[in-house]
Amino acid sequence: MPPPFRIHYPGAIMGGTDMPNERLDVRVLIVEDQASFRRAARSVVELTPGFAMVGEAETGEASVAAADALGPDLVLMDVHLPGIDGLEASRRILSAVSSPRPVIFLLSTYDVFDYPDEPAACGAMAYLMKAEFGSERLAAAWAAANAPAPDSCPTDSSGTRP
Repeated sequence: MPPPFRIHYPGAIMGGTDMPNERLDVRVLIVEDQASFRRAARSVVELTPGFAMVGEAETGEASVAAADALGPDLVLMDVHLPGIDGLEASRRILSAVSSPRPVIFLLSTYDVFDYPDEPAACGAMAYLMKAEFGSERLAAAWAAANAPAPDSCPTDSSGTRP
């Protein structure tokens, strides 16, 4: 039986190359039940430099299986899904995956003020409005999620703080 999610092979058309097998792109899993927005999100990912699709899932349960099987760096998670919702799916993904854990961005048509505590409570790093989702927003959210904490202090070569 095929898995309950779709796998994308970004380099499959090119065939073999002499290029080193390095992972330079952020590997993205899209979890969205509406086919039209899934296509739109896929286009955004594919058109954003440094990002590559690895798969798609339509339900919360399928997203947990896909994250486990595909090991994405980033999960774009719809909040409202059939079965378990995106909040619970995010919790399950982060508790099931050991290391490295993916970064999760919640996507919704609702304003962030409708869900003020949910992103942090389920482990998501960002909450993005679907109406504003695009390449610039994706890249900016990724950069913010991976920025050093503002209170972090640099360490010297011995690992101690100056």
